[in-house]
Parts: sequence; C-alpha cells; structure tokens
Amino acid sequence: MGEKEKEIREALRDVIDPELGYNVVDLGLIYGITVEGDRAEILMTMTTPGCPAAHYLEGGVRERALQVPGIREVEVQVVWMPPWTPEMMSDEAKRYFGWAI
Repeated sequence: MGEKEKEIREALRDVIDPELGYNVVDLGLIYGITVEGDRAEILMTMTTPGCPAAHYLEGGVRERALQVPGIREVEVQVVWMPPWTPEMMSDEAKRYFGWAI
C-alpha cells in the first residue's frame, strides 16, 4: 500500500458508523483503496445489505477522503463480496465490542 493510500485509510478512521459507534476502518468495512494521481477509488461494504446508514457512510467516506491533500476525485464502490463478518474487525474493535481475540 502506497503512502497516499495509507493516508486515506488513516483519515477514514474519522468516519464513524452511527449504529455501532465505531470507525469504518476498524470495523473492517474498507476493503481496498487505490490512488492514481489525484483520484482515489475506495471499495467498501456495509455490515448488512439493508444497512440504514449506508448513504451516510458512503458519503462520509467520500467527503473524508476528499479532505486528504492531493485528492480531488473519489469514487466509492459498495460491494457485497466477500460478505462482511465480525471477524473482519480489527483486534481493537473486537475488544471494544467484547469479542474474544
């Protein structure tokens, strides 16, 4: 992962899932970040296909990525494969939610 991708991933920690109260990166919702020039493509998922916060999260990811210096265009793609599972969370998030590590 390049420096700009790392910078975007770190910035996306500011995007909090309003239902779970935790950031989208540590929840495991960000599947990939690709940067070419000033354009970023972000692959993400939701915890469930019927997630009521989907538009909020997608917009939040786009807006936060656009705040990263040098990024002028962001495409967010919501994907469903592989399906999200709690095992995709970071160890920190698992501890927060009381999951055994």
